[in-house]
Amino acid sequence: MEQYSIEVCYSPDLFPLYENKEAVVVVVDILRATSSICTAFENGAHAIIPVKTRREAMNAKENGSIVAAERNGLILDFADFGNSPSNFTKENVLGKEIVYSTTNGTKTVQMAEECKAVAIGSFCNFTVLLQWLIAQKSPITILCAGWKGKYNIEDSVFAGALTDALLTTQQYTTMCDSAIAAVDMWNTHKHNLRALINKCAQHERLRSNNLDDCIDYCLTFDTCSKVPVYVAGKIVPAKIN
Repeated sequence: MEQYSIEVCYSPDLFPLYENKEAVVVVVDILRATSSICTAFENGAHAIIPVKTRREAMNAKENGSIVAAERNGLILDFADFGNSPSNFTKENVLGKEIVYSTTNGTKTVQMAEECKAVAIGSFCNFTVLLQWLIAQKSPITILCAGWKGKYNIEDSVFAGALTDALLTTQQYTTMCDSAIAAVDMWNTHKHNLRALINKCAQHERLRSNNLDDCIDYCLTFDTCSKVPVYVAGKIVPAKIN
């Protein structure tokens, strides 16, 4: 049986060292962008357009688009709503196209656009993502959004969970130290994941802004049934057979 490689990139700043145009890239921003994107499609969003800058998001709003946007965890003053999964309700997103800009996640999605495919990963869509990845029969790079180019725990432990699940299929292998370290982190903490996340810098950022009520949701497996993919400048649900 042919095996495919798995690599884990802990920061967008490191992505040039991991970029593989034959790979499927899974972008991860657990707290909160990729969890919110998965929730948006579960609630019927038509498409999400990620943009990098505040100016791009503001221009989109001035042109009549619905905009979800934040910086440093806080909603931007012109945006319709912010970056928590609870913002992406059916009332806000059903059938709609949303322009989306966040501190870390949305620009990370765009970085990988020249690779074979770009998927959005979270605990929320874990099992359907795993099944979809296996069907791609391709190398996989898990790209953590991190925090302003720096390492973070929440994305890394998710990368370990996904890597571990892929390796158990025996369709995948890894010789990537960051993937091995992520798996070890996951296996050490998987029985009390919330205790680990309570130590994270992002937990403190969210708590200080009274936004930490989303954390348990973001750590819950399989609340969503879609695999969002980035295609031609938009995030849309993948077609799953």
